[in-house]
Amino acid sequence: MIIGASATAFSRRLLLGLLCSSAASAVLAGEPVPSAPTDPSAQADANLVGQVFVTARRREESAQSVPIALTVTSAETLTQTGVNSIVALTQLVPTLQVLSPNARNTALTIRGLGASYGLANDGLEQGVGIYVDQVYVSRPGAATLDFVDIQQIEVLRGSQGTLFGKNTTAGALNITTRDATNTFEADAEASVGSLNFRQVKATAAGPIVADKLAARLSVVGTWRDGDLYNPISKLHQNARDSVGVRGQLKYAPTDRLTIKVAADYSAQHPECCTQVYVTVGQTLKPAAQQYAALAAGRNYTVASTNPYDRLSDVDDDIQADQFAGGGSVIVDYDFGPVTLTSVTAHRNWDWEPRNDRDYTALDVTRRSANPSHQKQDSQEFRLSSNGDNTINWTAGLYWFDQNVTTRGVTEYGNDASYWLLPGANSPDSLLAGYTVFNNSSIDTTSYAAFGQLTWKVNDRLSLTPGLRYTKEKKDGVYDQTTTGGSTTTDTTLINRRLGIARPQNFSAKTDDGSLSGQVAAVYAFNDNFNVYGTYSRGFKSGGINMTALPLNSASQPSLSAAVIRPEKVSTIDLGVKTQWFDRLLTANLAVFATDVDDFQANVVDSGPGALRGYLANVEKVEVRGAELDATTRSIGGFKLYGNLAYTDGKYASFKNGPCPLERIGTSTAACDLSGKALPGLSKWAGSGGAEYRAKTSLGRLTGEAYAGVDASFRSAYFADSSDSIYTRIKAYEIVNLRAGFQSDAGWEAFVSVRNAFDAKYIQNITVVSGNSGLVVGTPGDARAVAFTLRASY
Repeated sequence: MIIGASATAFSRRLLLGLLCSSAASAVLAGEPVPSAPTDPSAQADANLVGQVFVTARRREESAQSVPIALTVTSAETLTQTGVNSIVALTQLVPTLQVLSPNARNTALTIRGLGASYGLANDGLEQGVGIYVDQVYVSRPGAATLDFVDIQQIEVLRGSQGTLFGKNTTAGALNITTRDATNTFEADAEASVGSLNFRQVKATAAGPIVADKLAARLSVVGTWRDGDLYNPISKLHQNARDSVGVRGQLKYAPTDRLTIKVAADYSAQHPECCTQVYVTVGQTLKPAAQQYAALAAGRNYTVASTNPYDRLSDVDDDIQADQFAGGGSVIVDYDFGPVTLTSVTAHRNWDWEPRNDRDYTALDVTRRSANPSHQKQDSQEFRLSSNGDNTINWTAGLYWFDQNVTTRGVTEYGNDASYWLLPGANSPDSLLAGYTVFNNSSIDTTSYAAFGQLTWKVNDRLSLTPGLRYTKEKKDGVYDQTTTGGSTTTDTTLINRRLGIARPQNFSAKTDDGSLSGQVAAVYAFNDNFNVYGTYSRGFKSGGINMTALPLNSASQPSLSAAVIRPEKVSTIDLGVKTQWFDRLLTANLAVFATDVDDFQANVVDSGPGALRGYLANVEKVEVRGAELDATTRSIGGFKLYGNLAYTDGKYASFKNGPCPLERIGTSTAACDLSGKALPGLSKWAGSGGAEYRAKTSLGRLTGEAYAGVDASFRSAYFADSSDSIYTRIKAYEIVNLRAGFQSDAGWEAFVSVRNAFDAKYIQNITVVSGNSGLVVGTPGDARAVAFTLRASY
């Protein structure tokens, strides 16, 4: 571990003392009180004390009765722990992992599954579905946006294809925002901290027409200086600059009908995202073609060989502008025996980047940008039974349509020939100004029909079967053109330049139909002790490579590589959900086994012609593991929580995989990675925390004083699909502290210290193009202090 020995020992003792067992507990530093039951009178029912309610099965239920491994995080916990996005949520939910060198190349995984590591490809879907107020959010870049007025977040582990459907083979994030209310309420929050951190949040809600029409409006803004310094541009880089707004109208003309109209918009304008020197890997190339000799040949010295000096020396502008927005209309009509729900939504996402892809002050890749524009429309109809019946069921229809268009450009500089074609004695002019334009467009249309029921066989046993049939079509077009570079008739030089990038274009289609589903059983030994077992089959649609393809012997795109087969996932979950001592303690355990056929990943083909990295299928992936969680309500003023996950994932069969950096020679060849660890997956991960609250007074002020600690850790993992020893991110621990005062008058003030022991860790790692051996990465956030003031009315 990489913080002081005493801090490491403290974190381990804290976690071991807290962790009992759980897979469906609330990760709450505060009292576990999420969304209230539908019936207001039920609030007073003593049977609900200590219960957490979720909508993981598209109806409100106690988390303890649901046969799904899940974790729930409340809005209060998000605020207290300083978690403002899904990226930061990983510190509270150890089975969730997010690698995000920038918004477009964000990859989410649950239990190690869900995303292909490497540059984003518009033709491939994620395997972790993000849902906000029942609406599927297709682009993973949304994970980097600030939360706006969140009520709670449910992280559902394992395949959720029956009810959530659209590409949830690894799991789903079910995010719920707060509803408009018929009573006036307002909240305001402001924070200031290290690196000129500033954040403001404000919410107002109330009636427009008494008992008929209510509204809610929320805004958030976050700004922070960059934590990297560039001595060339004299700028601080990797800054934060984002704003978001969300509004809702809730119309309830009768007790039976509710209509919610919501809209949101978020924008980011950060000086971001670049990476710094981490290490140099030893390849099999001749010494003259490796990083040390190449850098010396151009008199280049990196700004610092210590990534924690946080010095970047890229010599081109960088930006990571992101814009996301949309609207939805949700209609619920209660017919008595059943409720009909309609969810209509439109969303769009715009990505406007600029990168220096060589990550150095050399003029290798002087311009690299892939602006991407996405729009999606969806419609869902659900019919659900009402009441506490022997058989409760939900059935529905779903439609989704999406278009993603990318207009990319890469321009090479004066050092490109020297750096990317080492040892060939190519003139600098060969690639200087050589520009590659890549244009792509892909349309996706998806239809689905689904149904699930829960049969209460008796007072103890419940069975839940469910099925979903999905039909999905994709139609993609890719076109790459080149221009610039020196004029030459030398065939050898021309072929060298074409080896970097050459013109090509192709079109491809997929048309998949699949049946997915689950069968689950829950047996209640008593009101506080349940066991369950679930078998699920998930499906992630086939994809189209929206990137340059490897070439065949005729120097034409190999169209057989254009289409990627669907990914098929089978998971068995077994779990125990328990509550003890009048529900003061919730402790749950889950064990699971997942097998994936045709896992979608970045690979390298070894066929004839110029070789390219692209997306294809891994024959078999296996993941096995166990997850334990525990949380308490207040015990003498103390509240505790803990989570621990053991996950062992591997490529069971990956014969045509990408070669790790240390095995790359003068030519690129495929490598057999069978038996190697699944990338992005820590074998051990956990989090734990404690908070103490006590009634106190400060002069005339009365309220509660509190102090809390949150700790998380991850064991080492590989940050790229090749499992290179040079891309292994070391184990690390992070400890956060907080203390504050909550007044009875409705205001609160607290101080938080994130990464209190200033742990040194790397968030993500990239092998720089050209395979010189240079490896860059993003250092994790250093220790940061913030002061927050909140007020509620």
